[in-house]
Amino acid sequence: MSKGLARKSWLLLLAVAFAFVVAACGNNNAGEDATQGSEAPAAAPAETPATEAPANEPAAEISGEIKLDGSSTVYPVAQAVAEEFMNIHGGVNVTVGLSGSSNGIKAIINGEADIANASRLIKDSEVEQIKAKGDDVVEMPVAYDGITVVIHPENDWATEMTVEELKKIWVKDSTVKTWADVREGWPNEPITLFAPGAASGTFEYFTEAVNGEAKVAREDVTASEDDNVLVQGVAGDKYAMSYFGFAYYEENMDKLKAVAIKETADAPAILPSLETIGDFSYKPLSRFIYMYPLKSTLERPEIQEFVKYYMSDEGSALAGEVGYVPLDKATRDANLALLPQ
Repeated sequence: MSKGLARKSWLLLLAVAFAFVVAACGNNNAGEDATQGSEAPAAAPAETPATEAPANEPAAEISGEIKLDGSSTVYPVAQAVAEEFMNIHGGVNVTVGLSGSSNGIKAIINGEADIANASRLIKDSEVEQIKAKGDDVVEMPVAYDGITVVIHPENDWATEMTVEELKKIWVKDSTVKTWADVREGWPNEPITLFAPGAASGTFEYFTEAVNGEAKVAREDVTASEDDNVLVQGVAGDKYAMSYFGFAYYEENMDKLKAVAIKETADAPAILPSLETIGDFSYKPLSRFIYMYPLKSTLERPEIQEFVKYYMSDEGSALAGEVGYVPLDKATRDANLALLPQ
């Protein structure tokens, strides 16, 4: 072999070797690129901005003031709901007054309260006063109640009475002075009467149901808007009688006795209970009790949340805890449908 041919063979081998090295390097780079490409998606979540909020982050806390006023009958359940609501929403202050149904409605008419508590239906004339000021009102039942006629625990004669006998006692210009005047054989002892005040929805409902005319009754009674005053009056006098919401009776059963009511002389005598009030067999003194928020206030987040809690399973159960019959779910859902959407 000549020296020229040997040099050409050596150069050819060198070229082949160089091509092999380049190819190998190219393959390694491609492998690195492929590896980096497959890792890129996995690395992406690590680069998620720290400012992005988690999907289950709670809504911003609400704050504000809510003022309720009105019925002393509605007061126990409204106060219970208010306390639990404030435990959940510490930024909201809820106050509950008990000036009587009529005064509570006056308070929302005059802009002194956001919600009126009432143990009676609001009157057309009251609604018109609210509308005259450019607002409206929304009616929401909050529980079932039974007006309970109470006597002293030692009273063992008037344990059941007819509606007609109640009317005989409570009607305007009644001539009844003693228990003997109500039914023959009862003690010839004076009846001491304690009654809710004139601003009370319970007074209005009772007088209409028993006397046949709302807010018309005898006046020689000791009247008070505070049901606790009525409780103490009857508890301290063997010959006394009064009436008020079932919750106050249940709270003071050790001091009082409930009278079983007969709608007619031939009807069964029915005692008030959660069952007889809830199924309205305790006639004619079973009823709804209400709250009346101003329509304009329902635009406020804190009041919307208050109503939602009031109508929740937890909120409604509080009615049972303080002596009322909780609302059925259909009625609660109907109340919630009245909130702004």
